[in-house]
Amino acid sequence: MMFTPGELFSDLPAASPDKDPITQFEEWFQLARTANIYLAEAMTLATTSKDGFPSARIVLLKKVNQKGFVFFTNYESRKGVELESNPRAALVLHWPVLERQIRIEGTVERISKEESATYFQSRPRGSRIGAWASRQSRELGDRSELEERIRYYEEEYSDQEVDLPAHWGGFRVIPERIEFWQGRESRLHERLVFTKQPSGDWKSHLLFP
Repeated sequence: MMFTPGELFSDLPAASPDKDPITQFEEWFQLARTANIYLAEAMTLATTSKDGFPSARIVLLKKVNQKGFVFFTNYESRKGVELESNPRAALVLHWPVLERQIRIEGTVERISKEESATYFQSRPRGSRIGAWASRQSRELGDRSELEERIRYYEEEYSDQEVDLPAHWGGFRVIPERIEFWQGRESRLHERLVFTKQPSGDWKSHLLFP
């Protein structure tokens, strides 16, 4: 199936209640990529502080499987600190040209250091240097302070591989609830929710739009 960038597609099939939701996610995600959507992997990540104050930002989905949805960050950033103090999160992926969105809610855990290191080494060298140089989410006096830190770590690693910082790695959102939203005319959208049962099975039901 070929797509023109920015083209709007209507009458796409709704999610199936009989399909495993992770498999369903992968199929919708692949279609979003095929549709030439820029950064189809971009997703809103919502977290809350230990005091219950919410915050949200865009992160990139880097891996999905039956274990969950993985993204990477500085563990000392605002989102990292919030996830450590309250390890629950919500994700939203929205693809307007497909009139589709997917909402995911669940618990959060760090992935293994080995998994983080493998991904870290696949990043461009400049991004790896940046992970060391950026004290993410903390106050910055001016840009020159960051540039000075970049120069420091470029010199530090000038003749060697840039290794994984202890403060950087992946989080996995382990889904407990996944909602598939398919746009329809007159805003009579189709919404199908999967909820994880204590047995480990998924149960699905529809929602009013």
